[in-house]
Amino acid sequence: MTRPRGAAPPRSPWPALWALVIGFFMILVDSTIVSVATPTLMAEFETDVNGVLWVTSAYLLAYAVPLLITGRLGDRFGPRPVYLTGLAVFTLASLWCGLSGELGLGLGGLIAARIVQGLGASMMTPQTMTVITRTFPAERRGTAMALWGATAGVATLAGPLLGGVLIDALGWEWIFFVNLPIGLIGWVLAWRLVPRLETHSHAMDLLGVLLSAAGLFAVVFGIQEGQAYDWGTIWRWVSVPLLIGVGVLLMVIFVAWQALNTREPLVPLSLFRDRNFSLANLGITTMGFTITAMIFPFYIWAQSVRGLSPTQAALVMAPSSILSFLLARQAGLLTDRVHPRVLVGSGTALLAVGLWLLSLGMTPTAPLWQALAAAAVLGIANPLIWGPLSTTATRNLPMAGAGAGAGIYNTTRQLGAVLGSSAIAVLMQTRIAAHLPAGGPGAGAMSMPGGGSAGLPPDVAEGISRAMAQSLYLPIGVILLGTLAALFFERPRHLSHREPTATPAQR
Repeated sequence: MTRPRGAAPPRSPWPALWALVIGFFMILVDSTIVSVATPTLMAEFETDVNGVLWVTSAYLLAYAVPLLITGRLGDRFGPRPVYLTGLAVFTLASLWCGLSGELGLGLGGLIAARIVQGLGASMMTPQTMTVITRTFPAERRGTAMALWGATAGVATLAGPLLGGVLIDALGWEWIFFVNLPIGLIGWVLAWRLVPRLETHSHAMDLLGVLLSAAGLFAVVFGIQEGQAYDWGTIWRWVSVPLLIGVGVLLMVIFVAWQALNTREPLVPLSLFRDRNFSLANLGITTMGFTITAMIFPFYIWAQSVRGLSPTQAALVMAPSSILSFLLARQAGLLTDRVHPRVLVGSGTALLAVGLWLLSLGMTPTAPLWQALAAAAVLGIANPLIWGPLSTTATRNLPMAGAGAGAGIYNTTRQLGAVLGSSAIAVLMQTRIAAHLPAGGPGAGAMSMPGGGSAGLPPDVAEGISRAMAQSLYLPIGVILLGTLAALFFERPRHLSHREPTATPAQR
């Protein structure tokens, strides 16, 4: 079809995507950047590992809970203004995070600032997927989503590397201050390059928001703080099991309300009739859980047992980020041509292998090349998962439901991350108690920012190593559930149109 004479050529969607990627990269870096600062923050705020994990969990929880409604806000008011507002909130909250120590606000002040950061991030993330879905045709969306997915994969793994460099060179505050110039540049580019898209009127399901927020908070708080209360009474008649049970019940009521809501539910359950959308959401939940859960045991081992600085510890993981970035384009091209079952299935299985190899290398004396090799395996696996999963989830979404679909997908990813952060905190404490019964969950060695095996008694170094290595078994098991889900993907519609004679087995 020829373009009418004098008509302007269609606007390329790529500049807008690159502008959005800057902010998206920044908010995902902040999901993991605190992990490498865990020993430093424990010493700075005189707290234990569980207290510092709340710096990450609070951010992830505040990020995850509003995603369902912020995706709808993008549909109603346009992705561009919602994204710009979220980026401004996130950037200003980063300044608050960095100043929390200087202002004497303590750990509670830092956690409060991280909550505001998470709220800003929740406004941004769905808009990036919505812009891709609404500006790229289905047959070209794989390459764009591969860039989006590669950004997620590289950012979650590069966060600790960037954090390590900043902590060693400038101090822990700069893992937050660095967001200020990046946020400003990203805001200006998004304001100039992201187009104004058609809006759709949506009703706001406030009851759904309250149910999901209360349910998620109760479950996460109960899991993460259960060990601190010996899985018993928190206050008077409120116990850990009761809190978790109430949280689960609220989530069940939330789902039931979504089915009964005759106006416009927060989660249109009709979207889950598409098998690939449902399975992709399950897959990204396992991925969010795995990536978040694997980071904390590794960095605690690397710094407390092996005596590596934050930068040195992060450099051990550098092959993962480098390979993820280098292979992103090839993975994107494959995403538009190869069945997602093949890509995601092989990627998640390879990720499990990489984590298993990493656990084998987490001893007081193992050569560091073993951890480097495991990181390389993780770097090969990541591009086969992030981009293909996001593309498969959104490929068949109707344009009017792009915001809701993006909100659901990102919510499940962040829900996985929140649960991963909470669950790994419990498991690490349990394994430390098993291997260091004298020190218990708060073993003194765990609070040594630069300890190193040379400065620890051999039995303590061995106990921490075993505890952290065994903690990796949890993310290994969870990502294998993602492998199982990938086996049931259907052939995407655009591939079916290319190959109308595909057999039922191929579909």
